[in-house]
Amino acid sequence: MDLGVRTGLALYGRDGRLIWYRSKNFGSAARLKRGVKAVFDESGDLAWLVIEGGGHLAEIWEREAEWRGVAVRQISAGDWRSQFLLPREQQSGSQAKRVADDLARQVIDWSGAPRPTSLRHDAAEAILVGLWGVLKVGWLDAPPEKLRR
Repeated sequence: MDLGVRTGLALYGRDGRLIWYRSKNFGSAARLKRGVKAVFDESGDLAWLVIEGGGHLAEIWEREAEWRGVAVRQISAGDWRSQFLLPREQQSGSQAKRVADDLARQVIDWSGAPRPTSLRHDAAEAILVGLWGVLKVGWLDAPPEKLRR
């Protein structure tokens, strides 16, 4: 997940393929706190939650994950960007977001997930955070061929 009041979410199966992705605008921290349970409920039997970001909002997600017995890994944008983006593509946040959008669309195609009519940058980044996670937990041995650089 790409953490924020507007949160990017991506769910992967144990085969390492993307199942669904979306952007959810909670509008406020209070509404996020109330909405986290519903996101977990609709996500089924989760094994891992990978969060890009930190602070109070991350703590809300972490508490719910712990209550449900879901392992949590908190990372920074630099963790997944260093794996999927070239150094020249990381020179500015806006440039990294454009490249992340292209890479996320490739993951969507590779996974056979429904193609987006539009793809918000938080959902695109959540797709790459999730891919980073499935690689780290060993659900995939390597990134999809299209993403190897």
